[in-house]
Amino acid sequence: MLAFAAAFCVLAIVALHAYFAAMIWWWRDHPPRETAFMAERMSELREKDPRARLRYRFVRYERIATSLKRAMIAAEDAKFVDHEGFDWDGIALALEKNEKRGHIVAGGSTITQQLAKNLFLSGSRTWLRKGEEAVITVMLEAMLDKERIFELYLNVIEWGSGIFGAEAAAQHYFDVPAARLSSEQSARLAAMAPNPRFYEHHQSAPGLNRKIRIILARMPAADLP
Repeated sequence: MLAFAAAFCVLAIVALHAYFAAMIWWWRDHPPRETAFMAERMSELREKDPRARLRYRFVRYERIATSLKRAMIAAEDAKFVDHEGFDWDGIALALEKNEKRGHIVAGGSTITQQLAKNLFLSGSRTWLRKGEEAVITVMLEAMLDKERIFELYLNVIEWGSGIFGAEAAAQHYFDVPAARLSSEQSARLAAMAPNPRFYEHHQSAPGLNRKIRIILARMPAADLP
């Protein structure tokens, strides 16, 4: 009986990862209709308002302003074009912080890791979820090129309550398409990305403005895929 249960668990894990691989393969040429993180947020929103809708529109890489691409690289993952999914120095620093606090407060996540989480996983911070995220990160890096990973990332990350992707964020905050974002607007969106639902309603927060200045200074050195 124990052997049967173990075999069932192994088959379930294999089937789950086969599903992940199949979806990643599909997303090489097709935009996601919805991600796991979008579904989670939608469930939360509809508990408060059954008529709630997400704002999400997938746009091609060339229709996203270069300034936003530079801003997100500068803010989130300066080594994106060089690493293979993991920033080991960043992970080491995050582990040190977590050890001092006694729980997970930082993840050292790269853009690829964040995409893995958004596409398939919940927002919980557990070691099991981080392990699953690592496996999916390897799959993404193996099956997609850097430009496609970044294109997907820019289109599915959260930028406010029910606001997903560069196009929806640009329209919501600045009433312009993502292709026409200025450097300052792009830096603001990048600064908001780690805590978008808070900054959506606290646009004048001192910490946000400080981050915007830092990102603007770093943007010229950002390497794009």
